[in-house]
Amino acid sequence: MATYESLIKIKGSVGDLVFYSLNGKNVVRKKSGFNQKSFKKDPSYEKVRQNSSEFGHCSKAGKMIRSCIQNYIKEAGDPLLYQKFAKLMTSIKDLDIVSERGNRTVKKGLETPEGLQRFKEFRFGDKKGIHPEFTLSEEKESKVISWGHQFSGNEIAIVTIQPDFEAYSAVYLEEKLYASNEKEIRFQKHFEDSDLLLYFAVVRKKEKIIRMGFI
Repeated sequence: MATYESLIKIKGSVGDLVFYSLNGKNVVRKKSGFNQKSFKKDPSYEKVRQNSSEFGHCSKAGKMIRSCIQNYIKEAGDPLLYQKFAKLMTSIKDLDIVSERGNRTVKKGLETPEGLQRFKEFRFGDKKGIHPEFTLSEEKESKVISWGHQFSGNEIAIVTIQPDFEAYSAVYLEEKLYASNEKEIRFQKHFEDSDLLLYFAVVRKKEKIIRMGFI
């Protein structure tokens, strides 16, 4: 970009140059080589299109999941949590080896052991995580969360999330339970027909969150 002085004020395009006014100054710049039509159809932009499509998918998937636990992650105290979570979604998407490049999804990545592991290990700010101390198992009528340390006397909130990675919407239900002296707690099953459910747990001690994360 460059400024110019002339008795004739030019606005618009002349050849490969664009003339316009910016903050009271006459400015000229060279036309960008980017072309929207070429971006959509030119084979040389194929990788760019693929990356753009997957980036948009990961961004929407992360926003969808975060919206279900927004009230809790506000207390994580991490101003960069959005960027970190987006990076997590991308790394999980990369584990989708079933779909073609450009169509890889977070859902397919979460269906792999490594993808689910990364999801559970994600830390929310300076709060201690849930994994691997908390484990999830299933009984006929309920879900069971077990833990290694003693959390008696603390409140444990469980958020069950049913995500739709195509519509980028999610249904979620929250239960607040009280941990007794036992090292496990039961909560109701939800969305039994769903092929993918996510579980988020929060441990509060005297109204302060001491742990949070996915199980």
